Amino acid sequence: MFADNGYHDALVDEISKRTSMSKGGLYFHFPSKENLFFAVMDRLANKLVRRAEKAVDKAESPLEAAEAALEAVLTALSKQKRLARLLITQGYSMGNAFETKRAEVFDRFAKIIRDQLDEAQITGQIKKIDTDLASRVWLGAVNEIVVHWLFSGGQTPNDAAPDLKALLMNSVQGDISVKSNKGGSQ
Repeated sequence: MFADNGYHDALVDEISKRTSMSKGGLYFHFPSKENLFFAVMDRLANKLVRRAEKAVDKAESPLEAAEAALEAVLTALSKQKRLARLLITQGYSMGNAFETKRAEVFDRFAKIIRDQLDEAQITGQIKKIDTDLASRVWLGAVNEIVVHWLFSGGQTPNDAAPDLKALLMNSVQGDISVKSNKGGSQ
């Protein structure tokens, strides 16, 4: 219901009918519709995190693991458009509460990528970079690919994966010397 209708248009009465649970039963377990929405987000995010972690475990090097985690998320989101819509956009009308939850979910994925990039840096696979920033850039790119697919008919995240992975891998492997531009020209 949330994925199809958005947060505000998903009615608790309809949700209870689809789940075979009474409205009172839903409110017993989830004191508000917001709590229910966030529980759904958490459940779906947990599934995606497990997929990413499994992909990491199968990789032979930290850099391959970061790439595998990225690909696992792109593939999963491509196969489940409703999941992508729910995690990325369907709660925006909730305001700050959704943004806070969304940031929490994205932080979990960023940590998986950051941990692998940290290890890749230690083993000399990538140059010295701010791995926290790099992991967030990667997730920002994934987010943009998914939003473009959902709302503009762009290619699926899975179809975009080869080029996206090449760009992102180059971003951590290529010459990435960055100079601060504080008040002057470079």
